[in-house]
Amino acid sequence: MNTPFLFISGQEIFFIMIIIVMFFGADKIPEIARGLGKGMRQIKDATNDIKNEINESAKNNKINIDVPKSINENVSEVKDTIEEITGPIKRNM
Repeated sequence: MNTPFLFISGQEIFFIMIIIVMFFGADKIPEIARGLGKGMRQIKDATNDIKNEINESAKNNKINIDVPKSINENVSEVKDTIEEITGPIKRNM
């Protein structure tokens, strides 16, 4: 299976890697990758902390956080019912 990564082909990725090596040098690439990894980890941790804080605040204030889930389930049920009723009817545009 040949799937492009972020709509970039293998040749373009190779070209970008060559430019990076020429610009930063082979010895700096691990440091750059390490820094990017740490930054991505900090962003992930920050978003998880925000989610946890929102959930804790909702629990402390006795707010039902399952409302969106139940709404999505109801919408899915209605959508399935409509698809059963309409059957193979398709819109012609």
